[in-house]
Amino acid sequence: MTMALSLAMGIIIRLLITAFSLWIATILIDGIELTTDSNASKVLTLIVVAAIFGIINAVLRPIIKVVGCGLYILTLGLIALVVNGALFLLTSWIADQFDLPFHVANFWPSAVLGALIVSVVSWLLNMLVPDGGGDD
Repeated sequence: MTMALSLAMGIIIRLLITAFSLWIATILIDGIELTTDSNASKVLTLIVVAAIFGIINAVLRPIIKVVGCGLYILTLGLIALVVNGALFLLTSWIADQFDLPFHVANFWPSAVLGALIVSVVSWLLNMLVPDGGGDD
């Protein structure tokens, strides 16, 4: 039971880290907007968008990496910026389908830079959080 609790806590922490990273992106990038005035609504929107972003990354990223393996090699991994931007734009579109007040204006520079900021901030914060892959 503690393993399940540890796994659940890890998912919640990662979700909150991604939500925080999305919030940083809305502050730094003009084309990424969180169009609600209520702080509670902003927090809830960021958490739901973080969940959408996580699901998209978990499902599509492995498929894209396998299918686009040659492009990753040919561009020395720079195609990842384009892929991340596209996934970020897809997240915005899905959020719009659920009437969430989260919008990414365009692919370049908003989606690409936003995805880059979310990736870097998430990576930095995830370094501070133990992964729970125990030394027991």
